[in-house]
Amino acid sequence: MLYRNPVIPGFYPDPSICRAGEDYYLVTSSFEYFPGVPVFHSRDLVDWELVGHCLSRPEQLPLQGARASGGIFAPTIRYHQGRFYMVTTNVTGGGHFYVSTDDPAGQWSDPIWVKTEGFGIDPSLLFDDDGTCYFTSTGRGGLTQFPIDIATGRALGPERQVWQGSGGSFPEAPHLYKINGLYYQMLAEGGTERGHMVTMARSETPWGPWEPCPHNPILSHRSRGRSIQSTGHADLIEAHDGSWWLVFLATRPYGPYPLFHNLGRETNIAPVVWVDGWPVVGSGGLAEAEAEAPAFATAVRQRWDEPTLDRFAEGPLPLYWNWLRNPHPEDYSLSERPGWLRLRGSAVTLNALDSPAWLGRRQQHQEMSASVTLEFVPEREGDEAGLSVLMNNRHHYEVFVTLRAGVRVAQARRTIGSMVVTSELVALPDGPVTLCIEAESPASMGPGGHGEGEPVYRLGVQTEGGLRVLDTPEMRYIATEVAGGFTGAYLGMYATGNGAVCAQPADFTSFSYARRAGGSSDGSAN
Repeated sequence: MLYRNPVIPGFYPDPSICRAGEDYYLVTSSFEYFPGVPVFHSRDLVDWELVGHCLSRPEQLPLQGARASGGIFAPTIRYHQGRFYMVTTNVTGGGHFYVSTDDPAGQWSDPIWVKTEGFGIDPSLLFDDDGTCYFTSTGRGGLTQFPIDIATGRALGPERQVWQGSGGSFPEAPHLYKINGLYYQMLAEGGTERGHMVTMARSETPWGPWEPCPHNPILSHRSRGRSIQSTGHADLIEAHDGSWWLVFLATRPYGPYPLFHNLGRETNIAPVVWVDGWPVVGSGGLAEAEAEAPAFATAVRQRWDEPTLDRFAEGPLPLYWNWLRNPHPEDYSLSERPGWLRLRGSAVTLNALDSPAWLGRRQQHQEMSASVTLEFVPEREGDEAGLSVLMNNRHHYEVFVTLRAGVRVAQARRTIGSMVVTSELVALPDGPVTLCIEAESPASMGPGGHGEGEPVYRLGVQTEGGLRVLDTPEMRYIATEVAGGFTGAYLGMYATGNGAVCAQPADFTSFSYARRAGGSSDGSAN
């Protein structure tokens, strides 16, 4: 049976993995989004279910004023003596910390903070055979490491620089392992772009000296014409059947040259075999877009390709919904109008570094369609509510309902840095309206989404005559290569008074998301 990479599509970068018996748990970065650090569970390493978040309480995760791509950087998850530990960094405030739990799908503890001598990111933990817990992270001069008291986070020894990597730029994302009596350091090098790579070294002690792997990098797609690019920031796991696997981030760039990616960095897996005490990843250091599933997989289901429809019944939201930064609870309700999500538009806009009245989910496919039914009666010009595709506060598109010259209208808008462009106005009848955003690539594109023509979003509103497209902005201008940062595109419902509080709430229902058929741009080619 074959599986298809990415196994978790969309903005789920910096994966880390652990095993408890035959159960696998995986976490990824979440940056300025709340709740933080999504937790996935799998029994076969291929089908991953989102079961919770490590940081689900504002007191665990203060994100007030977090810049775009601020907040939570790369986490590591480890399982030790019946307890799960997740260690990460809040670059917006506080630095390194870890939380723990007996149930990864439940509540996690309050943070325990770990002090280091300077700026650092990408912390990791190793529980050694003698009970020592090593805390490894990325400092300004390379990898730093020291033992800690896992009960308190207190350092039990001096912080030492242990390795600077194999010579690539930006050595980061360290993981220390103990395998067959030897210590292994895994790193990402080259920066999280096309030159990204995974390197390895080993030693008889956790402090070195380090012997680099003779076939470093053990994984890299730099200068390779593959649909999966920017492979790096990996974690290693031994499965319950004795096989070994690597989880890693990668991107799927597409479009006419120069290629771009807007889905963010995604979670992938590749098999690992050991030769002369060194890991060999995939096909000689290359990962396949399609590969043989683990032998213990009884069937291959990849649930993230399945469509979803949210009717917003009273109760917990599906776990894939996120807020920007720490939400203001008074802006949201699922109970005031059962079957509808009610947003009370605040003065905060999508351009702000506050938390607007916005609820979003990741775009996970290069060709997709999303729609939502909105009931909103704006009482003044400036009040608006709609559907957005957002990369960050300076790069987003939306289709929305507002008031112009006393008439309720639909309009589309592009925000690309300091440039703002709006579409024609379409007068709307009374009652609910359905807003749509579709992502599509030209039919001229070949396998892997390469070729002539620009992939675009179609922003529109349903009318009696069908979908009225108001704008077709290029995907490229909200891609990472233009917008910058480390996140990916979100599709979200929002409401704002653009500097004032909306007099009337905006009610949303029937939010649908589906991968569009025939998408040659889904990166299936190698």
